[in-house]
Amino acid sequence: MTDSSTQGIKTVLHPVSDLAAAKSMYTALLGVPPQADGPYYVGFDTAGQHIGLVPGGGPQGMTSPVAYWHVPDIEAKLAEVTAAGATVKEPVHDVGGGRLVATVTDPDGNVLGLLQDR
Repeated sequence: MTDSSTQGIKTVLHPVSDLAAAKSMYTALLGVPPQADGPYYVGFDTAGQHIGLVPGGGPQGMTSPVAYWHVPDIEAKLAEVTAAGATVKEPVHDVGGGRLVATVTDPDGNVLGLLQDR
């Protein structure tokens, strides 16, 4: 194994069917307004976590929430988890601002996210 420990789960994305209704409910739940508020993504930063709302599951076709493990080296962690039995679902790609993400499935088909901020 490499020294590519995680920094914990700090980002969770939720697919939503009604963005306006979800935004209202998550604003009430979290007690803060969204910091990112657009037609394709609404994001909240609170208590050291980022909670994102993705209309229709976005281009990645999310069907359930995905927790993103923050890592210092996404390529190393991706290699490590695939060697241990994970399957790449979505390869490493930049989603803007130098943020790199990837998703894998574990042996039971659960989707896990990896995230690296540059």
